[in-house]
Amino acid sequence: MTALPEGVWRDVVGQPEAVAELQHAVASPASMTHAWLFTGPPGSGRSVAARAFAAALQCPDGGDGTCHACRTVLACTHADVRLVVPEGLSIGVKEMRTVIGLAGRAPSQGRFQVVVVEDADRMTEQAANALLKMLEEPPPRTVFLLCAPSLHPDDVSVTIRSRCRVVSLRTPPAAAISEVLVRRDGVEPVLAQWSAAASGGHIGRARRLARDEDARAARKAVLDVPLALSSLGACLRAADDLVGTAAAESAAASGALDAAETEAVKASLGVGARGPGVAAASRGAGQLKELEKQQKSRATRIGRDTLDRALVDLAAFYRDALVIATVRGDLARVRHLNHPDRSADALELARRVGAEGALRRIDAVLAARTALEQAVKPQIAIEAMCVALRLPA
Repeated sequence: MTALPEGVWRDVVGQPEAVAELQHAVASPASMTHAWLFTGPPGSGRSVAARAFAAALQCPDGGDGTCHACRTVLACTHADVRLVVPEGLSIGVKEMRTVIGLAGRAPSQGRFQVVVVEDADRMTEQAANALLKMLEEPPPRTVFLLCAPSLHPDDVSVTIRSRCRVVSLRTPPAAAISEVLVRRDGVEPVLAQWSAAASGGHIGRARRLARDEDARAARKAVLDVPLALSSLGACLRAADDLVGTAAAESAAASGALDAAETEAVKASLGVGARGPGVAAASRGAGQLKELEKQQKSRATRIGRDTLDRALVDLAAFYRDALVIATVRGDLARVRHLNHPDRSADALELARRVGAEGALRRIDAVLAARTALEQAVKPQIAIEAMCVALRLPA
């Protein structure tokens, strides 16, 4: 049984090299720099590693995980740690300028002012330019921690990348994820192994699959799609189901937040008050409209992320079929499947579409992802994809 990282690093799974590099930076001021870029595929724990690093930087003992500084950073309540998370589709320049203004101040409690930018690839061009100016002339005790999927210019501009020290994370192995689920989360070993294998190396998703029956049912529904596309009607029904599921998850996730936020803004504006409060409420109509705009953007993002997760599962399933087709259906020769619990279905799919057909269908799924990124209506993009995935007669 391998030793798991402790302290603030306990949730940084399967990244021993990255953890060692970050611990060295905390312990050796000479190796410290003002800007760090955490890269890695979805589920590799970019934001988890960045937050752990932020806690270690503020901790007098380098990240023991028990002190006030560690606990407040990890709980996102530390006065000198700013967390930038895109609520909607992007991180705008107004939000970035506000954070930069606060980051330029001297720390009030900790050793540094730390800014953690999750999904830095979602910064608008104007927001990225505002950040770049700060990175070019950083305050002496401010540290920026950026998280992005890769070093590609589409994710992070070359100029920002050149001013950052890069920490590369990898997809955690299934064995490491399973071990964490068992030892830290108390999941039964058999369920932990299945969840880890089915998660695609995504520790967060592995936890959801292990804990949530609805998450397991949603994954099953997605992986049932390829062998169900026997007619045009079946294709359109499958598209309706995929889009409808994403819309329902978006509504469920954002509904409660929307109501609480709207009530809080109305209360601050004095909506429903009498006397002087009436004038203040009328002047705050613009704030309510801005909030509604932000909420709509957040709901759109949640829906797209849900659809994207389904498309990633589909692409991985067709990849399994492609691998099986290349070895002529001999599963004993396959070293790795993304969905090992669905190997029989992947074998049947490989038999029906062949290697070339599986490859074409992977391209169709990736094209749908690109279309969604370019703001094509989900119904149109998913219907086109499902028709392209239709099984041969």
